[in-house]
Amino acid sequence: MAQTARDIFVVGLRNAHAMETQARELMERQSERLDDYPEVKAKVAAHLEETNAQLRRLEQCLDACGESSSALKDTTQSIAANAMAMAHSMAGDEILKNTFANNAFEHFEIAAYKSLLALCSAAGMESSRALLKASLEEEERMAAWIDTNVEKVTMEYVEHERQAA
Repeated sequence: MAQTARDIFVVGLRNAHAMETQARELMERQSERLDDYPEVKAKVAAHLEETNAQLRRLEQCLDACGESSSALKDTTQSIAANAMAMAHSMAGDEILKNTFANNAFEHFEIAAYKSLLALCSAAGMESSRALLKASLEEEERMAAWIDTNVEKVTMEYVEHERQAA
């Protein structure tokens, strides 16, 4: 049976909720280990607050559809995030691996929100547009910040390693 635009929209909302659950878990684990990088730690903490707001917005969108998030997807993504954070924490260059992974993840989130926004009209869910647009803009700002700071974080890591030698 073919899915309707509304069905695809609801699945997309559930996927985005699971995605943001994963992002929250990643940032919570990362922030515990960023004391040597106070600017990155502050930005991660601020984006964590935005992520919690994004989760609430997605729940509002799902509620407007008469639907709820997927506990299975949320749990699976949470476990995946913790496993990824654990793997990166064992690496000496954890800050670099996290920076690269965060850059990729932000762009994944941006694409997910753009897809949901494209579906709003066809799904009859224009009421969700402003909520999804707000989340997209937050993700775009975070992606831009990461992109702008890759070189700086890399050189801070080099300096930390030099001082440790």
